[in-house]
Amino acid sequence: MRLEAVENARLLLGQWGESLAQVLESMTDQRPEVGWRTASGPFTEIAEASGSGPLEDILWWEQPFQVSPEMSVWVAAPRATWEYCGTLTLKAAGLETVELGEARNTWFEILGQSLSAMARSIGALLGREVTCETGVERSPDPETREWAAVSLKFAELSLAPLFVTLSPKLVAMISAPPPAGQTQPHEIVPQPPEPSPPEPSPPRSRTMDLLLDVDLPVSISFGRAQLPMKDILKLTTGSIVELNRGVSEQVEVLVNNCLIARGEVVVVDGNYGVRIQEIASRQDRLRTLR
Repeated sequence: MRLEAVENARLLLGQWGESLAQVLESMTDQRPEVGWRTASGPFTEIAEASGSGPLEDILWWEQPFQVSPEMSVWVAAPRATWEYCGTLTLKAAGLETVELGEARNTWFEILGQSLSAMARSIGALLGREVTCETGVERSPDPETREWAAVSLKFAELSLAPLFVTLSPKLVAMISAPPPAGQTQPHEIVPQPPEPSPPEPSPPRSRTMDLLLDVDLPVSISFGRAQLPMKDILKLTTGSIVELNRGVSEQVEVLVNNCLIARGEVVVVDGNYGVRIQEIASRQDRLRTLR
């Protein structure tokens, strides 16, 4: 069945493209323009005609959904596209240099969040909760002929298109009429990407697993003050140092001297704590790094 002939398939693919743009915007502060079109034929011919580069450099991802083991979506990302998106995201987070493996893992994180949004859209069509199963790096059946080419454009830079295909089982399920007594939605409103990694998320590298157990120093800043040397030498028991922060103002949560959040001081079982009220923006974090 041709994807363009199935209204819900067209709707699902269009909404996934918007979800992908939302995820990229949340991570890079840049929202790409998204477009898509259908294409029919062998993947090798379509990819070559679209300037995707060497086929061996394409990253494949198969994402099954828990409704049925045969209900899956596949996404193919040319290297120029996944490397650019991964690198842009990591540089937005403050990294000056990005290795290829880091960009690759970051791309899978971006993809995972967007596919979680697709699961919610499928659930809206089926009238039930749909979540992602564990995905794998795997291409679809070589006989697959129906594709959607999803293009991303950042400012004046147009990236090589992503290629998406839906399993016949998925197309059949979203094409079926809704259960009796249930009205099929005319429009799926994409939900904003979840701030936390999707479940399940694409597999992390061994390096990332090791880093997750590293302890980081977390400190709370109540304020700062600058004093001349002569005043510092006069400090003694009972001296008062006035800080540059009011009593009602938020305190800062620092990790490795980098601002990550702001909040209010609370008392927990006789100990001081901080209730997080605001996550620091990327610009704030970069200012503290300087």
